[in-house]
Amino acid sequence: MPSAELQAALEAAQAAAEVIRRFYQRNLRIRTKEDQTPVTEADVRAEEAIREVLSGRFPGYGFHGEETGRHHCEAESVWLVDPIDGTKSFVRECPFFSTQIALMRGGRFVLGVSSAPAYGELAWAEDGLGAYLNDKPIRVSATAELSASILSTGNLKSLARSAQWSNLGALIGQVSRIRGYGDFVHYHLLARGSLDAVVESDVNILDIAALTVIVREAGGTFTDLSGGEVGLGTTSVLATNGRLHAALQAALPWRGP
Repeated sequence: MPSAELQAALEAAQAAAEVIRRFYQRNLRIRTKEDQTPVTEADVRAEEAIREVLSGRFPGYGFHGEETGRHHCEAESVWLVDPIDGTKSFVRECPFFSTQIALMRGGRFVLGVSSAPAYGELAWAEDGLGAYLNDKPIRVSATAELSASILSTGNLKSLARSAQWSNLGALIGQVSRIRGYGDFVHYHLLARGSLDAVVESDVNILDIAALTVIVREAGGTFTDLSGGEVGLGTTSVLATNGRLHAALQAALPWRGP
């Protein structure tokens, strides 16, 4: 049975979805943050709605939000929230954006909710409960050969600037198909077995924390590009169905940030 924490995270995601639907396709005013990323009133209000639910249910937990910052993050349990991951898509009226809610306990991500209201998908997972998409259990693919695999990429700027760029080019020649779905989309596809691997090199942990749990509980493997465990400082991703992980890591050795 889902925990009270998961139930609260799903309720928070629904509260955010109601806010987002009110603002979507409304020609919103955009402000640029110090890190040069865009933010709208929808981002802020959606995060406020999420925080109201989560902090109301679990007042002793920390909260790390994309828009409202860090609060009591020294706590054993901390919520990590990006109310609209993909704001650039949101403001351009493209449905490839999502709400990401994860719970970290003792340094480990134990729960994840990925809600894409305009796209029509809700994925969630919790340690030991498996992964679900629109209330149906999902599982990664059984593809075991690079030559039969589908690889999706996203956020490749630092990889493109590195000496490993040519390795990616060589890897592309070995796989069956290369796609660039990006954002939450390729992680949902990976977790449900519709593609086999994802590579990214410029990510924020708030964008991927929930997705690590979803992919892991669907039977996949989720690390950074060097094979390290995902943590608060992670900025790159190698996510696979597990069977292909070693081969992809060997084909794309990473010595970047």
